[in-house]
Amino acid sequence: MGFNHITVAGSGVLGSQIAFQTAYKGYPVSVYDINDEALEKAKDRIREWMPYYKRDLGATDEQLQAAFARMSFYSDLAEAVKDADLIIEAVPERTDIKTDFYSRLAKVAPEKTIFASNSSTLLPSQFAEVTGRPEKYLHLHFANEIWKNNTAEVMGHEGTDPEVFDRVMEFAKTIGMVALAVRKEQPGYILNSLLVPFLNAAQALLANDVADVETIDKTWMLATGAPNGPFAILDIVGVTTAYNIIQAEAQATHNPDAQRIADMLKTEYIDKGKLGRAAGEGFYKYPDPAFLDPDFLKA
Repeated sequence: MGFNHITVAGSGVLGSQIAFQTAYKGYPVSVYDINDEALEKAKDRIREWMPYYKRDLGATDEQLQAAFARMSFYSDLAEAVKDADLIIEAVPERTDIKTDFYSRLAKVAPEKTIFASNSSTLLPSQFAEVTGRPEKYLHLHFANEIWKNNTAEVMGHEGTDPEVFDRVMEFAKTIGMVALAVRKEQPGYILNSLLVPFLNAAQALLANDVADVETIDKTWMLATGAPNGPFAILDIVGVTTAYNIIQAEAQATHNPDAQRIADMLKTEYIDKGKLGRAAGEGFYKYPDPAFLDPDFLKA
């Protein structure tokens, strides 16, 4: 049985992409965030994605406007979820924020509603009980630039109903994703189990003054043929998300190297408003970052 109405909770970089991609594929989508200011920023982000849909997918103005028209925006959680068959949660990557969100969501969501988290590092079993419906809870993780990097990793916990798992797998396919079943709980799923150590290694090189941002990216791009270096990727992910991930690791492991990276991200980037590509500046300045210069990889 398919889904008729989707709610996306959290309208940041990835939440806004998930919401728009879902609407682009024909679903009515409700977008929830904590206040009207956040929702206005989400609308701006979505308008920023539209040229990429034209470039990468050949989308027309008519298709993009029709997708936007299928979206509704709410700062009232009960209103946002009242029709939802599936809720995709994309709130900040912090255990306390997600726990608080699910405790509120459990009180207002319809009984039929399946809950899915886009968490990139946390486990379904950490939140299953607080959702009030553990059998209808699992994780559904997307990659950034969802319309192009169209992976959807689906990961349940021991109590997830297999039918719910299968329904979410099928839903992912209907919005243009390649659905990837993760067979057991794994922090970071598949993608981030590979990506996060790579990005952390790059940040450690920077935090320890081994090399600067451009040199690190240039090395990776030249040596592997990759289209982007780690800091270009981090600007897409967002510096705040990178900080939350490494700070959680620092607190959990008491690793001084992880704490050094977290402190660098906060003082040199977050505190200075350098939050990544969506903010106009992160490790690079946008819209014309140095790594797009034709001479960037030359001697």
